Amino acid sequence: MISRYFPGARRAFKSLSEQEILALAISSEEDDGRIYRAYADGLRADFPASASVFDAMAEEENQHRTRLIELHKARFGDDIPLLRREHVKGYYERKPDWLVRPLSLEKTRAMAQNMEHQAEQFYLAAAKQTTDADTRKLLGDLALAEAGHENLAQQLTEELTPASVREEEGAKEHKQFLLTYVQPGLAGLMDGSISTLAPIFAAAFATGRTWDTFLIGLSASVGAGISMGFTEAAHDDGVLTGRGSPIKRGLASGIMTTLGGLGHALPYLIPNFKVATTIAIMVVFVELWLITWIQNRYLDTPWGRAMFQVVLGGSLVFAAGILIGHA
Repeated sequence: MISRYFPGARRAFKSLSEQEILALAISSEEDDGRIYRAYADGLRADFPASASVFDAMAEEENQHRTRLIELHKARFGDDIPLLRREHVKGYYERKPDWLVRPLSLEKTRAMAQNMEHQAEQFYLAAAKQTTDADTRKLLGDLALAEAGHENLAQQLTEELTPASVREEEGAKEHKQFLLTYVQPGLAGLMDGSISTLAPIFAAAFATGRTWDTFLIGLSASVGAGISMGFTEAAHDDGVLTGRGSPIKRGLASGIMTTLGGLGHALPYLIPNFKVATTIAIMVVFVELWLITWIQNRYLDTPWGRAMFQVVLGGSLVFAAGILIGHA
């Protein structure tokens, strides 16, 4: 516990005895095996084929652990010192990415690859620090095994997740990304960009004062963002609809709503009313184009239909704001 807050209290790797190096290797293999199991559990519901790959890799780590324990028993007996990553200065640590749900396929595979590379480097360094022939041989063998884990992962992927399965899993992951981030974010961006046009430009043309317009735009944007975020998070927990974490959806919707309104409110920080209004109108066109691009890029909405819907809605709200501001 103390070493967590005072890194200087950790042991230097070069100060470890051969028994302690074996103990550290054993605990590291145990941790990595648990992490691979966690990856498998996190993927099993949505990507069962890929989960089986990590189950197999976890079993591989368990075999490494068994070999290390057998060597420790032969050299030092049954009592294995308690030595973990956090006890050694400069030793790599595992970030708790495996606790995040849902897990991303590509990110999970990348994290596993990084784990294997770090383990390989550890065994190479550990082998150089040992003099016992059997220990040095085992550590060298494990370094080669960790280096070959990438090939093992590729082999297991080809055996357990054929191209058709990987394509299906990729399509499912892409759909989850759309449901959790793109759709709530797009709804927020549209709401923030379009719904705030009327109050911001009505205030601008009614008062002619840039600072007052900015304050109204800021309050409208932040208020709309909070409202949209809470609405998105509260109305659907994602369990039945499969739309993912309500917190993630709420954040995507709330942040994009706020940004959508702030885009054409920020120009009114410029004291000159005509310059600020001209820039704000230009920003509106950029926002409308961005909404159209997202609809076309991620939701396969044809350009013509997307532009008609967005431009028509934005123009009506924009006109309403100007008319009210001149009333």
